[in-house]
Amino acid sequence: MNKYQILPILGLVLVLAGCGSNTAPKESITVYKSYTCGCCNGWTEHMRSNGYKVKVVNLEDKDMPAVKKKYHIPGHLESCHTAIIGNYIVEGHIPSKVIDKLLAEKPAIDGIGMAGMPSGSPGMPGPKNETWKIYSMKDGKTSLYEEL
Repeated sequence: MNKYQILPILGLVLVLAGCGSNTAPKESITVYKSYTCGCCNGWTEHMRSNGYKVKVVNLEDKDMPAVKKKYHIPGHLESCHTAIIGNYIVEGHIPSKVIDKLLAEKPAIDGIGMAGMPSGSPGMPGPKNETWKIYSMKDGKTSLYEEL
């Protein structure tokens, strides 16, 4: 086999391996969570497996309310963890595809949140048995951002 036969094969191998991709690495995300929370660990693994570089800040349970207050999370949207990515707050078990959308669209909001720990959401066991309502947050006010 000569070099003219090898080059197309090498190019195909690189494309299949993702080495020729122009895809930029995803942003870093900092997650504030209780050190005992297993579902938060599941969500951080979901984010890692979808290309995000995740930094975890483990806190005592008693310290989580201060995080919610610092980032002005409305009480009705509170979940078990709060994440910061770029200039945005991400509250709760929001799927990475919604965060991808947020970062691509760059809306003029403070962040997004999904209350509680819905069954089947990233990090949570069980089937998805309800519509997930994700809200935008801006200056303490919320509005529907997306339903899944």
